[in-house]
Order: sequence, then structure tokens, then C-alpha cells
Amino acid sequence: MDRRAARQVFEQIAASLALKGDNPFRIRAFETAARVVAEFPGDLDEAVRTGTLAQAEGIGKASLEIARELVTTGRSSFLDELREKVPPGLLEMLHIPGLGVAKVRLIHDELHLDTLAELEVAAGDGRLAALPRFGTKTAEKIRKGIAYLRRSQEFSLLHHARSEAEALCRALASQPGVERVEIAGSVRRCREIIRDVDVVVLHAPDARDALVRRLGATPGVTEFVGTEGMVTLRFDSGLVADVVLATAADFGLAWVRATGSVEHVRQLEAVGLGPGPFPDEASVYHAAGLPWIPPELREGAGELEAAATGTLPRLVEQSDLKGFLHCHTNYSDGTTTIAQWADACQAAGYSWIGITDHSGSAAYAGGLKAPDVPRQHAEIDAINAGLEGFRVLKGVEADILADGTLDYGPDVLDQFDFVIGSIHSRFGMTGEAMTARVLRAMDDPHLTILGHPTGRLLLSRDPYALDVECVLTRAVLLGIAVEMNADPHRLDLDWRAARRAREQGVTLSIGADAHSVAGMANVVVGLGVARKGWLEAKDVLNTRDAAGFLAFARARRAP
Repeated sequence: MDRRAARQVFEQIAASLALKGDNPFRIRAFETAARVVAEFPGDLDEAVRTGTLAQAEGIGKASLEIARELVTTGRSSFLDELREKVPPGLLEMLHIPGLGVAKVRLIHDELHLDTLAELEVAAGDGRLAALPRFGTKTAEKIRKGIAYLRRSQEFSLLHHARSEAEALCRALASQPGVERVEIAGSVRRCREIIRDVDVVVLHAPDARDALVRRLGATPGVTEFVGTEGMVTLRFDSGLVADVVLATAADFGLAWVRATGSVEHVRQLEAVGLGPGPFPDEASVYHAAGLPWIPPELREGAGELEAAATGTLPRLVEQSDLKGFLHCHTNYSDGTTTIAQWADACQAAGYSWIGITDHSGSAAYAGGLKAPDVPRQHAEIDAINAGLEGFRVLKGVEADILADGTLDYGPDVLDQFDFVIGSIHSRFGMTGEAMTARVLRAMDDPHLTILGHPTGRLLLSRDPYALDVECVLTRAVLLGIAVEMNADPHRLDLDWRAARRAREQGVTLSIGADAHSVAGMANVVVGLGVARKGWLEAKDVLNTRDAAGFLAFARARRAP
């Protein structure tokens, strides 16, 4: 059972029940189950069979029965029943920014609309604007949201596409005559959203024809197109995969070309490659008189010139990261205790962790109330007393309020080792107002890191209006770090802006934005995007040891 598919089932059940006006506690139970299965660290099928999933916090009896049915049949009869009662178009409407359950139910009850197409017409002819609590601006926002939703459905988030690519590679590797399979394309280059998956297959000389026939007969394939050297597969899940077929003599060249980008390959071939063979990628670049170029950089944006002049960056690696930043505990909306976080991060090779629960005004996330701060800090002190070679730092993700002040007063903020400041509300401000809001927050000497600075949610919400260049300039001036949020739904700061930030001398941090230990995997995604932004270890704040990190934070508070 695929975790992504299982999560979607539970989310659709919860949304359908909400649209029916069902019991809020029942709805919340299925929302929790969706999060648990998405973050479950092991194999879900095995967990259902052994009973491990039944022991997971947040999985109740009803959720477990649905999981068992998914493992056994691949379907949920309960969801099938709900689909008979709740038009699927209403569920699609919930993906439009600004449309929650209450508004969708109002649209359905008052205008009797069941589909996005009907909603789009109503947004344009005035019917939607005439509804209570809507108006012309809301109708126009919804119309644009529908267009955005349609575009986004063509793409997948990087971590989803990578998971699909890895599964495809495992399936291809088991085929007779296949000697090697590698991920290529946008997934390998760590683009944040992916249209289709590319893999390269090294096959035995006499195995190609039989392999092509087997690919066409693969279970789940609904469309099969074979061309010279490549097979395109469309699966019933919606996945589109280009499978490039290569022999030992041309595998390296095939891998470079399949990885792309188109502009990178065009520039590389313009240099002139000469005759093969090209058994690996290094031989391809060597033929052009260049060192091997990391795939994350291959966008045709100066990487060949840097390679030719010996100025390619030594990209940051996992082993460079000493500290784990931006994580939430059960003091706010996380599911993991401080002690569990410390154990997990120490086991993963980190030397420190910065705890950052939401601040008090974040009622949506069970924010940490000011009176509870001393209790949390006392717990951290007790944990640190029992640790060797590892340290837990006292941080907070403080909301940047509408007027640009940080949540909590100075007396409370003084108690933390460091502060991440983030915007979680009032996204519709003008660019001028939003920029002024962020700049005022940056003037507060408690602010160490500006969290997910543009507020984007990939394939869901556009960045809010913000003068990013102005913010980066101020960050250098004041000695504030800017976060590269590694939540795969955010990946914010964008890698293009991260490269500009690096060139300006901005310090960046890689923050997991994790709400459970399973969220530690976010760092892998964030690291890939940081590398895509040309970041080296010296550019990243959490490559410093705890003392170095604390010195950075305290420098802002120095008189």
C-alpha cells in the first residue's frame, strides 16, 4: 500500500464527512490517520499484517479497518459509499485557496453547483459574488484559484515524484536483462515540482526487444509508446515515465541527456564531445574538457562556465549538517516529545537540535503559551543534563504578527536561545505592506532566522507579495539567516532566490519544519534544493556546531 495513496484515502474520507456535516471528532480522527500513515516510517503492508500500525498513536479501530481493506483490496468501501453521497467536484473545490468546508457547502446549497466547471461559470457571471460573505474580490480569487488548480494537477511534488521514480527503478531492476537503472530528469536535478519521471536502463545487448515487450505488458500501464531508444509509459495512477534504454557503451551519454536540462545539454554539446564510448557521465564531461558537474546545477545557468574556470561550488552535503533545525513537539502541534527528538537526532548523527514550537498566538497549531515556556525549558535542561556529546537548544517559531511585531514580548523572547520568525496569517497584504511587515520583524534583535520567507505552498498557494531582494539585503546588513524550509510542500526560499542570496552573502539555514520523527526525511529534500541553489557548507547556518550557532544568534542581541 503506497503511503501517498493511503493518505489521500483518509483525507478524502475526512473531507467528505466534513461536507456532510458529520461529527467533528470523527472527522479529526481520519485527518489524524492521514497524517500518521503519510509519516509512518516502515512498510505499511507489513505494519498492517504484523499489527504494528494498530499500535501507532492516532490510528483508531475504524482507521485500522480501512487500512486493512486497502492492503487487501486496494480500495475503501467506506470511501466508495461516501462518493455516492458527496459529489467529487465538492472535494476538488476544497483545494481552491480561500474555500473551506463552510463556503463549499454554501455554494452547493444555494447555487446547486457540483463541479469546478459550474463554479467557474458562477464566478464569472456574478452568482458567486452575490452569496453572503463572498463578493466580487472573493469570486475573482476563486476563478483564479480554479485556473491555478488545473495547472497544478499536471505536476507532482518532488518527494512524491522521487518516491514513484524509486519504485519504478526497483521494478525495472527486477526485469531479466536489466543490469542497471538510474533516476534522471527533473527528479535527479531536484526541481521542486515534476511533470513526469525519467529513468535510464542499462540492458544486456540482446535484451532490448524482450524488455520493451515486457514494459508494455506491465500491470497498471494504460498507455505505451515506444520510440528509438526510449519507451514512454502512462500508468493508471497518472504517473508518466520515460524509460531510456542504453547499452554499456553509451550509458553515460544517455544518462546526461536524460537528466537534462535541455539548455544544459545544448550548451554541453555545443562545446563538442568527440567520439565515444561514454560508459559513465565523467567520460562525457571529460570529452568536453570539463570536470563532472553535479546534476542539481544542470540548468544552463552558468555551471559550464564555472566548471571551465574551476569555480564550481563544493556543494553542501548531509555530513556537513551538525544541527537539526525547525521541529515541533507535543508542546504545540507536533507528535514527538523533546526526549524523542533528542534521541532520534543523536542517532542520525547530529550534534544538536533546535526545538521550535509554535508561539502562543498560533491557536491553529496549539501554540506554546507564555506560562508554559519555563516548563518546557526546565524539561530541556533536564534532558541536556543526561546527554553527552549532544545538546538541545531552546528555540521558538514566533508568529510575525500583522503589524510586524514578533509574538511574545521581549521578556519571553529573552528566554529562548534563538527565534525563528514566520508569517502564518494575513497573506493577502499588498507587496509594500507585506515587505514593511517583514522588515519590521527583522529589526527585532531577537530574530535569528526568517522562516519560510515567501509563504508559498507548492501546487496549492502562490507566494505572498514580497520584495525578496529588499529582504535579502536587510538580512545581510543585520546578520539574520533566511530559511530554506525543507517541507516538500514549501521548499521556501526558492532555489533561484537562494543562489542570489548566497551571492549577496546571506546566511541560510535548512529547516525541516518537522512535526514528527518521520519528518526528519524532509532534510534530504531540502538539502537537494539547497545544493540546487549552489550552496556550500559555509553558506548554511546549521553546519556550525552548537557554540557557533549560538554565537550567531547572540550577536544580534549584543548591545
